[in-house]
Parts: sequence; C-alpha cells; structure tokens
Amino acid sequence: MNLLNDRRFVMVSSTASAVDPERPTEFSYREADGVVWGSYTGDTVIHGRFVGTRDGDVVSIAYAHALKAGGKAGGRSSSRIETEADGRLRLVEEFRLDGDDTLHVSVCTEAAAQR
Repeated sequence: MNLLNDRRFVMVSSTASAVDPERPTEFSYREADGVVWGSYTGDTVIHGRFVGTRDGDVVSIAYAHALKAGGKAGGRSSSRIETEADGRLRLVEEFRLDGDDTLHVSVCTEAAAQR
C-alpha cells in the first residue's frame, strides 16, 4: 500500500521558524513500494526536494531546499504518521538541519479536499 502517494500536506507548526498561516510550506508526496519522494515550497522556502523510505507509520527522509532569505539548507528527519479525527493524515516530524545539532519538531496536516 502506497499510503502517502499523491497526498499534499501543509505545515501548521515548527520549532525551527514561524509558520505563515497565509502561505505555509506545502509538501507534495509520492510513494512506491515504501520509497517516498517529493517537493515542497512556501513560507521561507523557494523550492525543496526530499527522498526517503516509509516503514509502517514512520517516514525517514533526507531533504534540501533553497531559502527565500538566500542560501540553502538540508538535513534529515523522521516523521510519525497519525490519523486525525476527520480521517486526514498528520505528520509529526523530528528533524535536524545539517551543521546544527538542535532537534526541531514540525507538524503538517493533510490538505483538505484531497480525494
């Protein structure tokens, strides 16, 4: 089952930066046979890409993105997939930026009217 394939998520909170509720970062996921990949943009990010794997309800990825303020960032993360009361998925992600040992947490919810 390719649980994340063709799903979109929007960031609702992050300990790494303030989330712009008008233009939050949006993530587009693809999945095939437990391999996940996709792209993201919005908020502080011009464009970003990620690739990784899903094992059950855990997604592990590496990512890189260009920043609107200039420069680039990358790192690794591990997300736990949860199900909201309305059936949409939620990703609770722990991540570290390359060159920074600080553990950050972000939460993304599946965009409404997906399917």
